[in-house]
Amino acid sequence: MLKRIAGGVIVAVSATLAAAAPYAQSAPFKPDTSRPVIAPAEYERWQKQISNWGRWGKDDEMGALNLITPAKRRAAVALVKDGVTVSLASNAATQKDLDVPCPAEWMMVSATQAAATDRIAYPCIHGAGATHIDSFAHIFFDGLAWNGYPVSSVVSKEKGAVRNSVLNMKNGIVTRAILFDIPRLKGLPYLEPGTRIYPEDLDAWEKKTGVKVGAGDALLLRWGRWARRAKLGTWAIDEGAAGFDNSVIPWLKQRDVSMIAWETPGYAPQPSGDLPRLALHNFALTMLGIMLIDRADLEAVSEAAAARNRWEFMLSVAPLPIPYGTGSPVNPLAMF
Repeated sequence: MLKRIAGGVIVAVSATLAAAAPYAQSAPFKPDTSRPVIAPAEYERWQKQISNWGRWGKDDEMGALNLITPAKRRAAVALVKDGVTVSLASNAATQKDLDVPCPAEWMMVSATQAAATDRIAYPCIHGAGATHIDSFAHIFFDGLAWNGYPVSSVVSKEKGAVRNSVLNMKNGIVTRAILFDIPRLKGLPYLEPGTRIYPEDLDAWEKKTGVKVGAGDALLLRWGRWARRAKLGTWAIDEGAAGFDNSVIPWLKQRDVSMIAWETPGYAPQPSGDLPRLALHNFALTMLGIMLIDRADLEAVSEAAAARNRWEFMLSVAPLPIPYGTGSPVNPLAMF
């Protein structure tokens, strides 16, 4: 049973709880100042020049998912050779920690000799408690949502998301996915927080693997957040994370990526004068119409891909059919 609550959802599930990391870490992180940052003026210019608003019609609510055609899905299914599935989801975190400021809430409702029922709540669906997908009703630019809709016509506290909601993805998403394993590219177990990933890093990975991301594909970005956590313990993700440099935005537009799944949605700390940490996250979602899966765990799929030397595979994502929802917990599955 699913019940709508303020800022999230409640679902009855059999929850797998995340184990606590070995110890907490609070070392300061240094910003990556090796290159100039994208200026706010450039970012604002891109909003006009490379936006996808109107590309699929004035009433569109699917964005770049329109690029996942029946032919694209059939091609993705054809990639399945071994019949092996691998989850891209992090376990639901139910304890508050440095990297989980808004955990999920789990409890047993009843347990008898006949049956047991538990409950899990997501007080803030876009928080760090679980892997989740964003809908276009989540982020706005100057009072406008995806496709140029005024926010007032999209979402309100009283009615929720009457347009651009996660319910638009009820039929699920199946497409070809490409894993970009940047630590593996650089011969490292993980990147250090603050590291910026540039278009040439993505091009170098494609050259190394011989696989190139194209229209309608999902891009999975691993920088090693979970590998670092397992070794060094928890830390405040908002204060230290690797991720795409904002210069990747035109690259994403050119490649027509339909979806991104990543361990963290931005890099931190920011060099002086940089745009906000989530500048690329917000632009990709709202201006380019790229669906985003936040807080993915890509360790298992990295190992599975490396063992087969196969960096492309089928990806399936099935958001919960939540009317008026701005997002949903998801368990994305890679199939080799």
